[in-house]
Amino acid sequence: MSHTYEAFVDIKEYTGAPTAAPKIYTERYEVDALSVQGADEAAITKATGIHPKAAEFDVRITRLLK
Repeated sequence: MSHTYEAFVDIKEYTGAPTAAPKIYTERYEVDALSVQGADEAAITKATGIHPKAAEFDVRITRLLK
């Protein structure tokens, strides 16, 4: 049975300039998955699709919504 999980993804993006500081921000996603591990993978897939140039991702599954 699939559940809906809340996931927060910390994203670090470099602009390309060697002296520029990276952009660091957090985005919230609601993902459908069969397990917490599946939710983790779904969240990282969403984040990499939206932010293909990001260098680092850190996923936190915070709660089960449905």
